[in-house]
Amino acid sequence: MRILHFYKDYFPDSMGGVEQVIRQICVGTGHIGAHSDVLTLTTSDELAPIEFEGHTIHRVRRDLNIASTGMALAAFGELKRLAADADVVHYHFPWPFMDVAHFVSGIDKPTVVTYHSDIVRQRALLRLYTPLKRKFLQSVDAIVATSPNYMATSAVLDRYRDKTRTITYGLDKSIYPVPSEALLDKWRAVVGEKFFLFVGVLRYYKGLHILLDAVADLDYPVVIVGAGPIEAELKAHALRLGLTHVLFVGFLDDADKVALLTLCYAMVFPSHLRSEAFGISLLEGAMYGKPLISSEIGTGTSYINVHDETGLVVPPSDAAAFRQAMVTLWNDPERARAMGRRAAKRYDMLFTAERMARNYMALYTELVATHADAAVRRHGIA
Repeated sequence: MRILHFYKDYFPDSMGGVEQVIRQICVGTGHIGAHSDVLTLTTSDELAPIEFEGHTIHRVRRDLNIASTGMALAAFGELKRLAADADVVHYHFPWPFMDVAHFVSGIDKPTVVTYHSDIVRQRALLRLYTPLKRKFLQSVDAIVATSPNYMATSAVLDRYRDKTRTITYGLDKSIYPVPSEALLDKWRAVVGEKFFLFVGVLRYYKGLHILLDAVADLDYPVVIVGAGPIEAELKAHALRLGLTHVLFVGFLDDADKVALLTLCYAMVFPSHLRSEAFGISLLEGAMYGKPLISSEIGTGTSYINVHDETGLVVPPSDAAAFRQAMVTLWNDPERARAMGRRAAKRYDMLFTAERMARNYMALYTELVATHADAAVRRHGIA
């Protein structure tokens, strides 16, 4: 079976959460009989296809980027060309240009869209986009919500309950590098033996200003891994607060990231807006058996992190509550270790890449069969 994924960003240009999910779907379904192609946009002049972990990346040059919406005229023809050889076209929402490309390219293959997030910030543009969004979501064959929590709280998904099912994200720990003792020792010398860890792109909805406010009266070491559009703003905020115990280490490769995941005492994930639909790095913390601290925003973060079981969940945008959660875990190592063990067990039970891949393959197979049956009925073939 051949699957075509279409999304605005992908490796090697970008390594965010959605990109990681697409990667895991491609690799996981590849183990059970699928070949995946990924069509994406790039600012690079290198447009030759890239073979990556068993799937093929096709890139077209991005012409415009408005309100985080990349656009490329060449994508219309390339989507049509690649879809002709695909059994299923798999879209990743939100990306308004994708909706346009779907209709302009005249896609007539089984289609599924993974609904990664509501659109939260661009409210004025959302009003203009809503008619196209509804037409697009109505036109696809299936919609996937990424957690029961998100399905229950999204007003958009509520309109399409008859075609929506839940498939949670999953990660394959075996594709993560095992850090050497030398690398672990290097990071111990930098960050010490006991610290809180955040990993992610430094974006507005990650709530890192809340984390910085939370540790203003504490001396607990905090390591922030990642780069992004508000990095300078966050560093300035930390400087104003005099936070000498907060270390911004920037973007790290997988080996260094895994070293810090291995060494950290607990994961902190202060995202405070619904733009954070799931939380891949929060799941990575669970995978490595770490206790978790997150905020209740009605999304998948609270499906990963169950309050008082795998960690602590606090109200959003509440620095005092986040601070108290950090104090609670810091002062009770046995409770923290027990939460970490339960987080790892929950990952094994619900969030493996193998489980996600099996669920997507079952959906792909169902859509292909349904599409074939519809074609038979349409052409009056007995």
